[in-house]
Amino acid sequence: MKILIILGTGALLTFPMDESVNPDCFSQGHAILKKISVYREGGLNQGWVLNDSKVQVGGWYCHVSKGK
Repeated sequence: MKILIILGTGALLTFPMDESVNPDCFSQGHAILKKISVYREGGLNQGWVLNDSKVQVGGWYCHVSKGK
């Protein structure tokens, strides 16, 4: 399984599955999200933003290769 992180710029970041985290898509994506970004509360800029930037994270998607 690969985890795809979608940025507000339209860019995609891919990460391999983290064996130390539950193998479900939500847990995998959330663990990566917490490592690379911070959650900002309130106002128009509420949401996940990449560390040391103003780039928002749109979400994540898990891709499972056929046969695995």
